[in-house]
Amino acid sequence: MTSGQLQLDGITKSYGSRTVLDGIRFDVTPGRLTGFVGGNGAGKTTTMRIILGVLAADSGTVTLNGAPATSADRQRFGYMPEERGLYPKMKVLEQVVYLARLHGFSRADATTRATALLEELGLGERLEDKIESLSLGNQQRAQIAAALVHDPQVLILDEPFSGLDPLAVDVVASVLQSRAAEGAAILFSSHQLDVVERLCDDLIIIADGTIRASGSRDALRAQHSTLRYQLESDGDAGWLRSQSGVTVIDFEGGSALFDVDEPTDAQRVLREAVQRGAVTSFAPQHPSLAQIFKEVIR
Repeated sequence: MTSGQLQLDGITKSYGSRTVLDGIRFDVTPGRLTGFVGGNGAGKTTTMRIILGVLAADSGTVTLNGAPATSADRQRFGYMPEERGLYPKMKVLEQVVYLARLHGFSRADATTRATALLEELGLGERLEDKIESLSLGNQQRAQIAAALVHDPQVLILDEPFSGLDPLAVDVVASVLQSRAAEGAAILFSSHQLDVVERLCDDLIIIADGTIRASGSRDALRAQHSTLRYQLESDGDAGWLRSQSGVTVIDFEGGSALFDVDEPTDAQRVLREAVQRGAVTSFAPQHPSLAQIFKEVIR
């Protein structure tokens, strides 16, 4: 697989007087899963369609490895729309083979690729079933197979985990992680913030057509962290309430969640806790993706 760095720079899009995208800039890096999150109407799907060339931006550029993305480049993109787009009367294997043939694979190669991919996605026993007979979750897996069968270097997925139960989420996540490990650049949107937080290497948050936050997951969590700590000890943590520079959020027995004014206050608390008894855990608390999301879209 030839990997490709995808970059959006200054993308704008309006419909009449309504601005849908306003100066969108971000990168999708090969070998990494990039989560793309925002509320309904934030601009995610419009952005994805511009990347794919389905929509034209009013201004700005979409580049692949530093050069404007061409129609030929986009032949190596994979796309899974939020709305299922498979032919309901076709059989599962027949459908995915057909799509592989459209990308230039011989029937033999297309059949081999499609069969292996569908088995990897847990549809090995449903190859001869019609799409319309599948559950919504299995239709979603088939849709993902359709997006992946031609071995794309850039993969754009709009709500790939919609309708999947937890086990199916794990199967699809494993497939996407393996494709990223092979060098694909993967951008996926999802309203399931817990899934995004677990999977993504990089994160983009969009609201009202503007990027509100972007960067690696760990960098964003560090950036939005407060000076909050969790203490677990074998004593009574009530003594924390009398400490200067400390605000207790919650405590029960030897467990306490608290904020400090300065990092040095946390070290002072730790020294005091050790003097009072055995400390089993003491660690900073990082915000969840849901907390970061709420903070940046205000």
